[in-house]
Amino acid sequence: MPGFVFSSTLALPLADASARLLRPPAVNAELGPWLRMTMPAPWGERPLPDWPVGRPLFRSVILLLGVLPLDLHHFRLEATGEAGFYERSSSLVMRSWRHKRLLRAAPGGTLVEDRVVFACRLPGLGSLLAPVYRAVFRHRHRRLRRWYAQVGKQAP
Repeated sequence: MPGFVFSSTLALPLADASARLLRPPAVNAELGPWLRMTMPAPWGERPLPDWPVGRPLFRSVILLLGVLPLDLHHFRLEATGEAGFYERSSSLVMRSWRHKRLLRAAPGGTLVEDRVVFACRLPGLGSLLAPVYRAVFRHRHRRLRRWYAQVGKQAP
């Protein structure tokens, strides 16, 4: 299965990183302006550490530029807490999507690590999509480093 890892050390204390980054609006801010994930209102306002684990939660439409549907994601968390989450989901395109976001204290701030492994439903599609998904996470980490280059800098 194709996969990749991206990590960034942010000048943000671990408790602040957890409170800011493990929220649905933060996820969409990281993805923007290119992508956006929809979610039902009750989920969009709850921090991820408060979400239940081990069961399907909701379906999310992945939107290009906020309007063009790209995929329908069946969202499920296997673990969540102040130190991150482990998502094990599927979609119309993906037979399996596994995303771990880990937050750890590091000198001068917090290490944010995203690990992704996926398997497409169509043979060979993973090789074509892997560079796209890597670009999406590279974009997310660039935005994180820009917003949190210094302690207290607020994300939009």
